[in-house]
Amino acid sequence: MRRNKSLEIILPNIRMKLSPAQAATISALWLLALPAQASGAHGGPMVDTIANAMSWFVICVIPIAALAAFWMVHVMPEKIAHKRHHPQTKAIQVLCLLSLVFGGLLWPLAWLWAYTKPVSYRAAYGTDKHEDYHLEMAQKLRDGLLSEDERRHLRDELDTMQAKGALSPVLSDLRKQLHALEAGRVTTEAKA
Repeated sequence: MRRNKSLEIILPNIRMKLSPAQAATISALWLLALPAQASGAHGGPMVDTIANAMSWFVICVIPIAALAAFWMVHVMPEKIAHKRHHPQTKAIQVLCLLSLVFGGLLWPLAWLWAYTKPVSYRAAYGTDKHEDYHLEMAQKLRDGLLSEDERRHLRDELDTMQAKGALSPVLSDLRKQLHALEAGRVTTEAKA
């Protein structure tokens, strides 16, 4: 005679016959559904509080810090180009923003571009510096911090830029100031 090995579970209004494998699976799932502790050592409410704080930190702070780091890295080529007075700083800035949209794929190109010296730009426009460089030099000239060689180099560069094309009004005024300063210096030397 065959012996029936099924288990009978009687719940309110439910009567089930389960095989031992089914009963073991249900028991395992029931054990998994029990409330979890922060550690196996039963540290009490303090351990649970620390675990909750750490989980909120990981869920909230870490993604924000990762996004901030991602942003800082993607703005780096723009800052490098600005510091080096790269004449195409605005284009590098646009490439950095596009790199954010494309998940960082264009960032290495922006970084390399920020460190390059645009030779063809100098041939076309007479300088390889951004206009901000000339404005900084103008401020140094007004403050009296520009040496004679720097002033001569700035004047020659502005003359070359004028020969290649029209200067902006600010740089044109700077060029006139340099020529007036040079003319005043020549007449002072001639009188002496």
